[in-house]
Amino acid sequence: MVYKPIRIPRFEHTLSRQAISKAALTVLYQLHHAGYQAYLVGGGVRDVLLERSPKDFDVVTNALPEQIKSIFAHHCHLIGRRFLLAHVRFGREIVEVATFRAHHNKGGDGVMQDGRILRDNVYGDNVDEDALRRDFTINALYYDINDFSLLDYANGLTDLRDGIIRSIGNPQLRYREDPVRMLRAIRFAAKLGFTLAPETASPVYELGDLLADVNAARLFEEVGKLFLSGYAMSSFEQLRHFNLLKHLFAQTAECLDDPIALALIEQTLRNTDARIAENKPVTSEFLLSALLWPPITRSLPNYRAKGLSEQDSFAAASRHVLLKQFRRVAIPRRITGTMDEIWLLQPRLMQRRSRKRNLKILEHPRFRAGYDFLSLRAQAGEPVSEWVTYWARLQAGEPEEEPTATTTLPKRPRRYRRPPKPQKPTNPD
Repeated sequence: MVYKPIRIPRFEHTLSRQAISKAALTVLYQLHHAGYQAYLVGGGVRDVLLERSPKDFDVVTNALPEQIKSIFAHHCHLIGRRFLLAHVRFGREIVEVATFRAHHNKGGDGVMQDGRILRDNVYGDNVDEDALRRDFTINALYYDINDFSLLDYANGLTDLRDGIIRSIGNPQLRYREDPVRMLRAIRFAAKLGFTLAPETASPVYELGDLLADVNAARLFEEVGKLFLSGYAMSSFEQLRHFNLLKHLFAQTAECLDDPIALALIEQTLRNTDARIAENKPVTSEFLLSALLWPPITRSLPNYRAKGLSEQDSFAAASRHVLLKQFRRVAIPRRITGTMDEIWLLQPRLMQRRSRKRNLKILEHPRFRAGYDFLSLRAQAGEPVSEWVTYWARLQAGEPEEEPTATTTLPKRPRRYRRPPKPQKPTNPD
């Protein structure tokens, strides 16, 4: 239930303009000076109050998208179909500006089907209507640039202090409107270390099937937010706890009864979080390669039984796994291409070849990623440690010492070769 807001004056809250980016303040002031209402809202307000550094800032206003565009001119681009937004750019920073939203029964350019929001361009007249459209109480805190006060809807500050993720309105209806809200709930829980309120958590166990109706490209964006923002391990645990992993990575979920598969994924997620904490680059290609590796290895025996070579078996297995995955989470081709290279390097890194041929593999553009993946497999408990050592020695220019036969891949079956036909005797002439 949403209450009338509590207005908290500046001297009673801790959100200072010094914690707001210059670009966001510029947007707020220019909208205000043009005669429009302007509020900072969402994650920027929430994170500052939690003494965290916000990744970005969002602004809401009663100005329509075209009016926002006219104020900021070439700095502004209107984007989106489902939600029409204004992106206002100053230097490298983009401030997202949205017009107040209203409920769909108000009319306008909103489209709903079977309780789901397909288009959400129903504009509201005031901030009270906008607060009703927010997903969780901790995201319904508004900073008013007019007097620097905070508007607290639905006791959001209390939930923020208590570490609670609580849905605004009926959770079942809100999840049916937009099933991605379930992923957002567990993402905030993972990121902030918060707990879902019982009435907010309970429907998630039952409504995971609704994610099948969400656009696969949109789900890929959500996967990136879950796993590439510094709390991948916690997000993974939340997905498993609420039975949502199987609705994003069904093939992977089926393989988690294998302790080595689980160890590989968890080690990858921990490494990813550690690299982000150290401001090191991370790639979705490597992480997704690990998430989908268990179903690939599980399907390999089927292709080997058909007499395919090891390389061809890996290629066939990867095509099969990626095709099934694409139906649920649409991984772009620019990413799957790199994933394929990492996977197909694995059998090549475990085959006996001459030193000269192996040195050639070191020149492969994905060798480092392939080698790191091999190392990760060894850490998870796969019997490939000797190959990791072999390639490390080769890179260091040390004398060659091949791994034992126990760590090699199955040999390619020999092909039967028909003996050559006897040549007809030639007539001496």
